[in-house]
Amino acid sequence: MADSRQDPPDSSPDAGMPVSRLPERGRVVCHGHIESVTYMPADQNAAFTAIVSDPDIRQSGAKRAQGKGGRLRVVWLGRRRVPGIAAGTEVRLEGMLSQSHGLPTMFNPRYEILSRQENE
Repeated sequence: MADSRQDPPDSSPDAGMPVSRLPERGRVVCHGHIESVTYMPADQNAAFTAIVSDPDIRQSGAKRAQGKGGRLRVVWLGRRRVPGIAAGTEVRLEGMLSQSHGLPTMFNPRYEILSRQENE
C-alpha cells in the first residue's frame, strides 16, 4: 500500500531550498530567517536590505564563525521599508541570485512571510 501522507513544508519543492544550499547564480526559490535589516538614511538612495540565514545558523553561529555559506543579502531598491520584513521573520524568497561584495545577493525578490517571531 502506498503512503498518502504529504511531505512537511520544509521538504517540499514549493518551500524552496535552505540558504546554505544556494547555487552561485540563477533563478532560485529559498527560505530562511531574517537575521538583520538595514535602513538607509533619508539623504541616500532608497533601499531596504535584509540578511537572511538558515534557522540552524541563526541559533548556532558556528558556520558563520568559520566563514561558510548560509547567508543571503536581500535588497529591495526604491523602498525604505518592506511591510512584514523584520529580524526573526521566516520568509520564502524567489528571484535572481547574483554575487555582490562576497555575499549571495537577491534584488527585489518576491517574498512570502511564513512566520513571525513573537516578542512578548
